[in-house]
Amino acid sequence: MKGYVYILLCSNGSYYTGSTINLERRLYEHHNGMGARHTKKFPPVKLLYYEEYSRIDVAFKREKQIQKWSRRKKEALMQGKIKDLIAYSRNYSQFGK
Repeated sequence: MKGYVYILLCSNGSYYTGSTINLERRLYEHHNGMGARHTKKFPPVKLLYYEEYSRIDVAFKREKQIQKWSRRKKEALMQGKIKDLIAYSRNYSQFGK
């Protein structure tokens, strides 16, 4: 079953990262108060980014990975700045190459 990981911009300026098997339906749920607690409190403004996977379990693992990232690392991902992703990695920043 296909899966998606996505990042939403919320009304308070925060990012919400989630995963789903049906992106269109999940966005509808977030926009109509049926989503996660965070998006109920701070309704999403817009979809900023998504990735598609052949399996939902892979998308879910990716969601958990991205949720641990800093804001600037998420922004580098959304902007396609691969070099910045590496630079913003804690291990890389702490230990170099």
